[in-house]
Amino acid sequence: MVASRTAEFVDAYGIAIVYDVYEAEGVPRGAVQLLHGVGEHAGRYEAVIEALTRDGFHVYADDHRGHGRTGIRQHGGPEKLGQLGKGGLHAAVAACWQLTGIIRAEHPDLPLVLIGHSWGSFLSQKLLNQHPEAYDAVVLSGSAYLTPTHLNAAPLNARWKGPEAHGLEWLSRDQAVWQAFRDDPLTTEVPLLKLFGPIEAARLYGRPKRDLGHSVPVLLMVGRDDPVGGPRSVHKLADAYRSRSSLTDVTTLVYPDARHEIFNEVQADAVRADLLAWLDARIPARG
Repeated sequence: MVASRTAEFVDAYGIAIVYDVYEAEGVPRGAVQLLHGVGEHAGRYEAVIEALTRDGFHVYADDHRGHGRTGIRQHGGPEKLGQLGKGGLHAAVAACWQLTGIIRAEHPDLPLVLIGHSWGSFLSQKLLNQHPEAYDAVVLSGSAYLTPTHLNAAPLNARWKGPEAHGLEWLSRDQAVWQAFRDDPLTTEVPLLKLFGPIEAARLYGRPKRDLGHSVPVLLMVGRDDPVGGPRSVHKLADAYRSRSSLTDVTTLVYPDARHEIFNEVQADAVRADLLAWLDARIPARG
């Protein structure tokens, strides 16, 4: 799928953040800010972006600091892909907030949905804590309750290790996904802890804020065999949004046999359909 336009903005540290804009088909009902995971880039979300635009949503998707096209330019090549650079995690969150401002400025009258996968969902949790009034709905895919006991720090492919292991079985049951990730010049398999370092990785931790003071519907989607957090961790996160943040519209969907990348799983069609149905119930079509 070809973006309607590709643009960039400069963050507080002078890093040019590259992002794509995909225009909604028909009368737009809302805008989506899509945040990808660690070691990857926005271009891996073509199918879900296409589904969202068909359903009437503009989609904005950036390559975060150190990642994808942003990372190639930032580091002068692919060798350091995934490394955040000066400012670290705080700067990565701030850059995502800058993009939120761009979207709001371009579409002030449309509801804004924040969708984050994996590390992108961790960034989304922090944005929701800091700016709950900015988003009309939040979707967290492959997320976790961000404490040391609920976010897996062990090798993510440990469950599937063996002499014949590919190494990326943890992503999906679809073997084509493993090879596509490995062959992609804009991805890296270096683990998050090594990419970020222990200090920046520890900055990921943090629970949902108490009494957000703004009613935001939240959807949590997770594979039953996701090694990053998995259902237990995500149910804990959902409970925290209800009890700590006082949110009243929190939905959790668990997909049997699915692993981490539910949008790239065998049942991806059903996952996308569930996402659209949830959004349709909260952000009605216009016109």
